[in-house]
Amino acid sequence: MVLDEKYSLPSAENIIKHRCMIIVISSPSGVGKSTISRLLHEDGDMNLSLSISITTRNRRPSEIDNIHYHFVSRREFEYLRDNGELIEWAEVHGNYYATSRKSVVKILKEGQDMLLDIDYQGAAQLRQKMPRDVISIFMLPPSIKELKSRLHLRAADNHQTINLRLENARMEMQHWQNYDYILINENLDRSLAAVKAIIMAERLRYCRQLGLNKLVDKLINEEL
Repeated sequence: MVLDEKYSLPSAENIIKHRCMIIVISSPSGVGKSTISRLLHEDGDMNLSLSISITTRNRRPSEIDNIHYHFVSRREFEYLRDNGELIEWAEVHGNYYATSRKSVVKILKEGQDMLLDIDYQGAAQLRQKMPRDVISIFMLPPSIKELKSRLHLRAADNHQTINLRLENARMEMQHWQNYDYILINENLDRSLAAVKAIIMAERLRYCRQLGLNKLVDKLINEEL
């Protein structure tokens, strides 16, 4: 007997539901986390939502408000922070950075994995609040000399600011052991491929495939 399509058995895709996750990428300034995050977001096959951070720092000439960052005043930032509107926040290089709580909740409810480009302070806050849902990746430069060269080539900061970023980089790198994965960004293409592999592997963990037990039961009891 051939089942009518209306009464056919549910497919594996209909049985299994994906438990969404937050992929956190951290690194010292200039290592490449923002570039990796942008390329991941632009890859439609990865199906990732990229969080736009809130910041109080001055906008660079190449940046667009509400696309690269949500630029706000310190007073606006403090209001959001003090009223529980931020899921994580940190002070970096004398400026505030944060992630909107509403944006994270909205994306996860829509069933999409979220990508966050944040520093080690914000990552620690997220791991504490959502330990089952955060996958963290820390990116290292191949050398401090190479990092200094990248910061100068970026031509976004003056000499004093670059030196401050290099000093902060030494401090930030001390937190590498708090992350799930460590990546040395020596080659952009290889680094991007590595991050994609991490995300795909994490999506296949049984704890993220809700309803997998139903599928296995169906397979075991399916008639030949």
